[in-house]
Order: sequence, then C-alpha cells, then structure tokens
Amino acid sequence: QVQFVESGGGLVQPGGSLRLSCAASGSIVSIYAMGWYQKAPGKQREVVAAITRGGSVNYLDSVKGRFTISRDNAKNTVHLQMNSLKPEDTAIYSCNAGPPFQTWGPGAQVTVSS
Repeated sequence: QVQFVESGGGLVQPGGSLRLSCAASGSIVSIYAMGWYQKAPGKQREVVAAITRGGSVNYLDSVKGRFTISRDNAKNTVHLQMNSLKPEDTAIYSCNAGPPFQTWGPGAQVTVSS
C-alpha cells in the first residue's frame, strides 16, 4: 500500500530555513522519481522540486537556489532543504512520486511570517 508521511513543517520568519522529510512505504523512493509538491491557498498543487532515480534534480524557478531536494534510497526517505524562505513559500508541502500516485500523505504545513 502506497503511503507517504511528511514531517518538519512549522512557522518560520522570512529568511529562515526548514528541512522537510518524507517517509515512503515499501521501496517507492528507490524505484521512482520523486518530487515535493506545494499546495498554496487558492492555488493548484504544483511540483517545486523533483529528483530522478539517477539523482538529477529540477526546481520550480521561484525556488531555484533556495531549495534542495535529496533522497536516501536505503532509508526510503526524501528531504527538502528550504533556505531563505519567503512569505510566498507558505503552503502545504507533500511528497509523492513523479508523476504522482493517487494517494497523498497529510503534508507538512510551512508558514513563513514575521
């Protein structure tokens, strides 16, 4: 059964950092390309960072240079290091395969506010 559990979200001031983690069921992380998806209020969910099985990465233009995606196949986890956070980064962040499974985890709420 596909399952994702995200952690590491929270409230942070502009310019701050957070590190999100995602634990996936089975061997999903080692088998599939993985991504972090952002769901901001009033907007469609979109992928902000993706990593292939080979380790190639891609980022949404708005987060390039600030976010870093990584994977640990042995631990079946994916991480998102978020630096220089901005208020517009406020959203629920979820991990999933790329393209995503229909099943989503609860996500991690990230709120950037002073």
